[in-house]
Amino acid sequence: MAQAESTMFSLTVAAGGEPSSSASSPGDMEDFNEDMKKSSSRFQVARVDSKTDRRDSGDNSISGSGDAGESRKYSVPDSPGVAFSISTDSVTQSYETTTRNYMLNTIEALPCVDNYRNIFSATGQGMKSRPTLAELHEEMEDGEIRGKHKEPLLAAEERTSEEVVVTMPDKPPASSIKFGWIKGVLVRCLLNIWGVMLFIRLSWVTGNAGVGLTSVIVLLSTLVTTLTALSMSAICTNGEVKGGGAYYLISRSLGPEFGGAIGLVFSVANAVAVAMYVVGFAETVRDLMKTHGAQMVDDTNDIRIIGSATMFLLLAIAIIGMEWEARTQLVLLVILLIALVNFLIGTFIPPTPKTFSRGFTGYKGETFAENFFPKFQQGEDFFSVFAIFFPAATGILAGANISGDLKDAQYAIPKGTLLAILITSSVYVAVAWLAGATILREANGLIPGVVSAASNISGLPSVFDAVTNTSTAATSTFAVDPSTTAASNVLTAESVGNCSLVKDGCTYGLLHDFQVMEMISGFGPLITAGIFSATLSSALASLVSAPKAVCKDRIFPYIHVFAKGYGPSDNPRRAYLLAFAIGMGFTLIGDLNAIAPVISNFFLMSYALINYSCFDASLANSPGWRPAFGYYNMWLSLLGALVCLAVMFIINWWTALITFSVISALFVYVHYSKPNVNWGSSTQAHVYRNALQFTLKLLHTEDHIKNFRPQVLVLSGSPDNRPALVDFVNHITKKVGLMICGNVITGQQSDNLRQLNSNAPYDYFTKHHIKAFYSATSADTFQHGVQSLLQNVGLGKMRPNTLVMGFKSNWTEDEPERVLEYFNIIHDAFDMNCGVGILRLKEGFGMGLDGDGTVQNGNSDDEASDDEHASEHNGSPVSAESAKMSVELNKQKKHMKVEVEKSSNGPQKINTEVIKSMNKFRNRKEKGTIDVWWLFDDGGLTLLIPYLLTNKAHWRGCRMRIFTPGTRKGELDREQRQLATLLTKFRIEVKDMQVLPEVNKPPKEESVHIFNSYLAPWLLDEQKGETQEEFPWKTTEEEMEILHEKTTRHIRLKELLIEKSSEASLIVMTLPMPRKGTCSAGLYMTWIDFLTRDLPPILLLRGNQTSVLTFYS
Repeated sequence: MAQAESTMFSLTVAAGGEPSSSASSPGDMEDFNEDMKKSSSRFQVARVDSKTDRRDSGDNSISGSGDAGESRKYSVPDSPGVAFSISTDSVTQSYETTTRNYMLNTIEALPCVDNYRNIFSATGQGMKSRPTLAELHEEMEDGEIRGKHKEPLLAAEERTSEEVVVTMPDKPPASSIKFGWIKGVLVRCLLNIWGVMLFIRLSWVTGNAGVGLTSVIVLLSTLVTTLTALSMSAICTNGEVKGGGAYYLISRSLGPEFGGAIGLVFSVANAVAVAMYVVGFAETVRDLMKTHGAQMVDDTNDIRIIGSATMFLLLAIAIIGMEWEARTQLVLLVILLIALVNFLIGTFIPPTPKTFSRGFTGYKGETFAENFFPKFQQGEDFFSVFAIFFPAATGILAGANISGDLKDAQYAIPKGTLLAILITSSVYVAVAWLAGATILREANGLIPGVVSAASNISGLPSVFDAVTNTSTAATSTFAVDPSTTAASNVLTAESVGNCSLVKDGCTYGLLHDFQVMEMISGFGPLITAGIFSATLSSALASLVSAPKAVCKDRIFPYIHVFAKGYGPSDNPRRAYLLAFAIGMGFTLIGDLNAIAPVISNFFLMSYALINYSCFDASLANSPGWRPAFGYYNMWLSLLGALVCLAVMFIINWWTALITFSVISALFVYVHYSKPNVNWGSSTQAHVYRNALQFTLKLLHTEDHIKNFRPQVLVLSGSPDNRPALVDFVNHITKKVGLMICGNVITGQQSDNLRQLNSNAPYDYFTKHHIKAFYSATSADTFQHGVQSLLQNVGLGKMRPNTLVMGFKSNWTEDEPERVLEYFNIIHDAFDMNCGVGILRLKEGFGMGLDGDGTVQNGNSDDEASDDEHASEHNGSPVSAESAKMSVELNKQKKHMKVEVEKSSNGPQKINTEVIKSMNKFRNRKEKGTIDVWWLFDDGGLTLLIPYLLTNKAHWRGCRMRIFTPGTRKGELDREQRQLATLLTKFRIEVKDMQVLPEVNKPPKEESVHIFNSYLAPWLLDEQKGETQEEFPWKTTEEEMEILHEKTTRHIRLKELLIEKSSEASLIVMTLPMPRKGTCSAGLYMTWIDFLTRDLPPILLLRGNQTSVLTFYS
């Protein structure tokens, strides 16, 4: 087509009329917009719930139009000097003409309920269907061929790479004392397991449960501890073990939530265990003092006084340092072993009348048979007795608790712990059998001929008074019943065990005398020394076992102050003081049987989590789970965890619930506080494993319309460059679908490695609470990079089904090749069967602040969306007068300082509108409307996306309004009812919906002039020798003729947008479909630029012609 240099695409205003004298410039658009807002169209459409007035044909006609029956025609100029024009007949038609309606020259389908019917339903046969994406997008069969270019496209400027933060290594730790497996693990475990229960409660357990069930109790405890030790050994040998004991094992295996919770509870449990051992020690000292008539106040207060003094002594030993503590442990172990040998020897010494009267019979089959079966007293049962005994088996973590002080923790902990369990369990069973074979359950302590039948006096106990006949009646702890004066003068087991001879019952034997092991030993003071050794050593081990790492990791606030170490061994003396304070509080209770069940729950929970840690790590099947200790089994670990939990609830269900509540509260706190730690826990391994499993499972799951979710690839570049675009898409996909921010970096991969491997986008996502992924790619051109993202981003069915990008606002100033690239990306997205969305803001998207507060100087993919005044060279945003703005982060003052450099035109102003656009979608909309212009049925995506937005807090104050085109005269009511029915079936509540038959009204002359001014530079000028092969982005005469009706429709739609939606908070409109080989880049960009210019935020959206909405249940 020949065209004069000054000629533009214009509108003829009269039949046979003259072309308009001049064309409108883009600057006329503002006046035009104001006129359109003020004008009141006579084609008013009432809401669905209001009565609609019908209008006759006369009202629907347009004055000045030509003959309604005259057929339209195209006036193609023969002379090169004549402008190409649309005749008056083609734009001024009556609405009575059914062939000149909205659907003319298109095969697109209007929104219709039939398009969403199940194709297998009875009502779906013979129904209408929307055209496929290929039918709309591919070249037409009549052979309209699109010109193809072969010119190389310009590469985008490379964005500045991020700075690399270098962290200096910590200074090497000071040398500390390290222990081997014997001194560091075996000795500690033996002393901690052989605690207070061995000498002053095991005999009581045997008396209640009998030898048989006592063996079961010991073996059940051993089962729990052995399974836990196996799991602990596997965890300990899966890499280097640092200080922190049980806390370290659990936290590094299950993560900070479980580790932090149980670490804190385990620390408290150890502190309470100190009190238990100290109370046991104080109880022994009190009984010894009472024997010698040296009682201070009373039984309970004596325990409190002695216990408090002992706590101070233990604290002093712990503060001195680990080496002194280790030496003390060795001395205590020697004393304890001597005491055990002393007890063994004593069982072979024949009883004296004194010891026989108090239950020691020596080895007798009758005694063993009597004691073999249980005889629970005072409401005790198997599990209550088990609860009292179990703390005696809980010392297995004594070695692991100082894992940081071991030379080779991976070797020492498994060997020392398992050997300690074997030795201690064997000793427990042996002591129970020895006691059951030699000591009566109950003994009255009476010696015939010594006790007066009439005596009924209570006094201080003395073991030897009955034998020496000195003040027997006055010092006996029992009172003889006067009715039993005929007591036997022969000392037998039956007479000794006859508690009816004593008014207050028996006070000796396994059930009543906690010091019975001392009585039968070869040398009593050695047993007392053994009790001191066992209780003090266990208390000392528990005191120093307060995990250091739970404080150092700073998972909980305000506890890191207790982690400060002192001395060469880095002893946490503040932690010792805290454990001392807790232990002192429980010591003042003064009741051993009240403290033991509480400790049992805490330790059982710790053991349960250690077992579960091993099971979970094995189940996660992480390549990093490679324990050197091979004698474990994941199912045995699970069994150990279940046994621990079961025993917890059987012992006492309400204390178990309290324990669970405390653990849960701490777990929830750590989970939501999200500590910045990365320990490679099995929880992290499970995240990957579950994601992989479900991704594979999803691959074999058949798609269904009801489960459609928007999966959006947004061409944001670096996310901090276009924050408004990222925020908007995040509103759509957050907690609903998938969002991937794509960044195309033009140039060689080797030149952009730092930017390609950067984690800065994820820091941005975290800071702004954006749920998204990020994918960067390098390519020679921007279009090739987007093609790569469309083809390769995602996994399985977790792949983008929608492409969203910002509008290229600087397209009229940018190089045509880059505009063509932008246009071709839309084709590429449709070729990949994706929907396409184009978001436009008045302010543009071009400026973004990175994480350091600096303005990006360039954009790796500035074609995706540019500011209206973007730089031609690097795409960086500047003001209209080319002001250059830099933003620096003042870390000391913690505020941003903005500097504006002056250009040759003098001082410039900051483009505050651009700055506002950065936060445009971060402030909540209290009220407003989301106007949906559902022009064609694309599958429902144009309707679904606005609905998803209204469910988000940011848009909850906005209501939806639906606009659809009308087609025929007199069908307004029916079409509105059909639209209301369709929305009701979709369960989308919209109270304001309008069918617009005036969309078929021809546009105003002024609108056409403005459109011509936009299109003029993009018309192919054959007079100058331009060819379509050379300028594929330009529009030809033939193209304008073919797309005449669509162009007219878009001009008219812009008038309606200004009239109806100029005050909307957001506009969502069906994106025009660019058919291949028919629509050029210049014409298409003119369409969408004209449609969207000077409007509120507008999203042009087009689905892939596949249903995303359904009304079936």
